[in-house]
Amino acid sequence: MKRYRRYRLSLGWQIMIGLVLGIILGVIFYQNKTAIMAMQNIGNMFINMIQMIVLPIVVSCLTVGIANMGDIKKFGRIGGKTIIYFELMTTIAIILGLIVGNVFHPGDFINIHQLHSQSIGQYVATARTAKAHSGIWATLVGIIPTNFFNALSTGDMMPVIFFSVFFGLGTAAIGKQGQIIIDFLQAVSEVMFKVTNWVMHTAPIGVCALIGVTVAQMGLSALAPLGYFVFLAYATMIVFILLIMGGVARIFGLNLFTLLKVIRDEFILAFSTASSEAVLPRIIDKMQKFGVSQGIVSFVVPTGYTFNLDGSAIYQSLAALFLAQAYHIHLSIGQQITLLVVLMITSKGMAGVPGASFVVLLATMSTIGVPMQGLTFIAGIDRLVDMGRTSVNVVGNSLASVVIAKSEKEFDEKKATEFAGTFNKPKDSTTD
Repeated sequence: MKRYRRYRLSLGWQIMIGLVLGIILGVIFYQNKTAIMAMQNIGNMFINMIQMIVLPIVVSCLTVGIANMGDIKKFGRIGGKTIIYFELMTTIAIILGLIVGNVFHPGDFINIHQLHSQSIGQYVATARTAKAHSGIWATLVGIIPTNFFNALSTGDMMPVIFFSVFFGLGTAAIGKQGQIIIDFLQAVSEVMFKVTNWVMHTAPIGVCALIGVTVAQMGLSALAPLGYFVFLAYATMIVFILLIMGGVARIFGLNLFTLLKVIRDEFILAFSTASSEAVLPRIIDKMQKFGVSQGIVSFVVPTGYTFNLDGSAIYQSLAALFLAQAYHIHLSIGQQITLLVVLMITSKGMAGVPGASFVVLLATMSTIGVPMQGLTFIAGIDRLVDMGRTSVNVVGNSLASVVIAKSEKEFDEKKATEFAGTFNKPKDSTTD
């Protein structure tokens, strides 16, 4: 019998095709309000479907993982390691951004008066609200939900994680009676992962629409004056992934390129949509299959969604120096250290608000004397840089789950090798 091979494009390639088509559509329908509205709504529907899935997966997986862990001392140790790891990596990212900004001086190549400004009204309103509720104590108090269902309805991740942890510990404490809850939530997580796979089939369409609306609104010509800054931001993020994350991975006995191979589809999806939420369910699923224990991955990845913002930290520090240089404002070492501390604090206090990276910049500009108007000149390219920083955040969260698992000796090396090996096989099928 004659045999033939039928090739099937991977999700990553489908998304890349959607990205290219989106750019083409954006160019064709530049400033076309009808097309922009249509693409915006299609893109929003895709993001909404992802958001529909995220919290049920976080609650079910985290509750089951903590219940199976069952040891509050062990959880406290894991939680402490996770927060310290995230804070160290974010601090290194901020310092790297400051170093690159001081070495390459991207703001010196810009005439600030020749740039086109964009409206930042929505960010200003958000920044005022967030700043009023920022600070260490406000952040800590905000983690504890007064109404769990309200936190669910608003998508506030940290209160949901806080409740799920205690619910999991309580479930473990009641013994056999709690097994009913564990079995139910385990079934819920499996159902939601199945729904996630269905939703991912629409990802290329969603990506095409989201990229299309960005290009149609902004136009490719708007990139030219700020091209060097965008290039430098991406180059810095690549250096951070390869050198900093690669070094951390090597210390813990992991090949970073193996991890990148495993999460390549999610990396491309995060880049295309500029949304960490779009890949959170699949990252949790893949890291479990990669050998990370359920309790650790279910806690580390959602927590990283709020606390581990390496890509955002690079952008914030680099953008702050870029604008200062564009306005010919010299920042002393002391001022840059102040900027480092302010970014470390504000990035945690405002991580859960929409457009967090831009909001953090708004909140910190006054500390270095840069006019708020300066942010209107980079608002137009914020989406493009957001694609890169979101991808860095996703890689960082994935690596963090492996690092914490290895530190707790809860990483299955054999399972990781077998799962990574499946990505070397061609996506095809044979038929007689």
